[in-house]
Amino acid sequence: MPTVSFCYINPVFRIPLFGKIKGLDFFQSLTKHHRWRCKALMFHCKDKSQCQQWVQTINDQLSLLCSRPKRLLVYINPYSGKRLGKRIYEQRVAPLFAQASISTDVIVTKHANHARDHLETEADVEQYDGVVCVGGDGMFSEIIHSLLYRTQRVSGVDHHQYDQDLVPCDLRVGIIPAGSTDCICYATTGTNDPVTSALHIVLGDSQPIDVSSVHHNNTFLRYSTSLLGYGFYGDMLMDSERKRWMGPARYDLSGVKMFLNHHYYKGTVSFLPAEGNLEFPKDKMGCRSPCHICKTSVNRLSLSGDQVCEMAKEKSDREMSDDGAWHVIRGTFLAINAVCISCACPRSPGGLSPSAHLADGTMDLILVHRASRLDFLRHLIRHTNKDDQFNLSFVEVHRVRQFRFAPEQSDVTSEAELSECSRKIGTAQVGSAPTGPGTSHSSWSCDGEILPQAAIQLIHTQLKC
Repeated sequence: MPTVSFCYINPVFRIPLFGKIKGLDFFQSLTKHHRWRCKALMFHCKDKSQCQQWVQTINDQLSLLCSRPKRLLVYINPYSGKRLGKRIYEQRVAPLFAQASISTDVIVTKHANHARDHLETEADVEQYDGVVCVGGDGMFSEIIHSLLYRTQRVSGVDHHQYDQDLVPCDLRVGIIPAGSTDCICYATTGTNDPVTSALHIVLGDSQPIDVSSVHHNNTFLRYSTSLLGYGFYGDMLMDSERKRWMGPARYDLSGVKMFLNHHYYKGTVSFLPAEGNLEFPKDKMGCRSPCHICKTSVNRLSLSGDQVCEMAKEKSDREMSDDGAWHVIRGTFLAINAVCISCACPRSPGGLSPSAHLADGTMDLILVHRASRLDFLRHLIRHTNKDDQFNLSFVEVHRVRQFRFAPEQSDVTSEAELSECSRKIGTAQVGSAPTGPGTSHSSWSCDGEILPQAAIQLIHTQLKC
């Protein structure tokens, strides 16, 4: 039997170039719960010359689709989630890339921040059309940080200055879900299915998402693309770090433990509310493609430099005015969560904030005030069903551009204290979270990484990735 080659086109075409049956297979993308699959239809041609003519025509059309990647850099985290990343890529993703004539350079990471270090020191990103990470949200965050660091360095931008306009990264990042929650992938594609994500990459689909920057005492800490959580989620992450050997089950165990401990924290939250039609996080208008709200925000990035500067000046004038733009809330909180996206996942199909948008330049700030264990349990359960988790007297949500948090008691401020705290976290030697209610401060969970500083400022830079 002669060998068979294939060529793809949107929706997806496959052409047998040689063989006893000469024809054209048409692959139709099917969706069920947002999952894409391929269905084959055979188109017969009368002879070999007609088949070759089809091939040439389709190849000519494919060459015009500049959005489709031709070469990708792939990072695989073999330890993420259930440790199936390598198998998922080799068995379910690599064949699709090969059939679509996408060349790949594959790197299996061997330690934490392997991908970050490789991108910063060795990778020649100019030769790639995109970077693909096979893993969870942590792997995606690692790559995003590396690319944004690199972009700001090349552009001469100091990201420690929170009032500076950061430069977006031109290189696209794809996600093949193989983690514990995969909320970035779930929020952008509607599912955590590797084949669906691979087909989106093959077709050149692109979805901008917002990125926020987190600062402490005029020092940049991290970027955030999903959840920045204080209190319940911060304590849960810190406790789960010592249980990594359990895999994804560690989050369940730590979650139950933190729920029973029922910690709450005093502090002050200040925020700048969003403007215009972006100020309703309870409007039940989810982000669906094509989203006119996100499109309006993304179009801002295409403005000229003078226009952007003028808009930035106007925004600064509004923030500095005496009209009380900054809202201040003092209280005792079980949880403070800021989300750039819905943070949906299979266990919570609506996510922490079902109406959050992917690229509207805002974040949803969710404040869970002190309440009984039973009431807090009601709030948590509503994340897993269709009940409104915000329709509770002790929960409030705001769509904001920036926010600040200051704990009632001062956080560590010296470099020595911060270094020691970071060292302990990095080696998973952190003591357990505070054991009694009303303790001084928690830690922040920033996209799955622990920030020991309690006092922070979150700036929504409206940076798109």
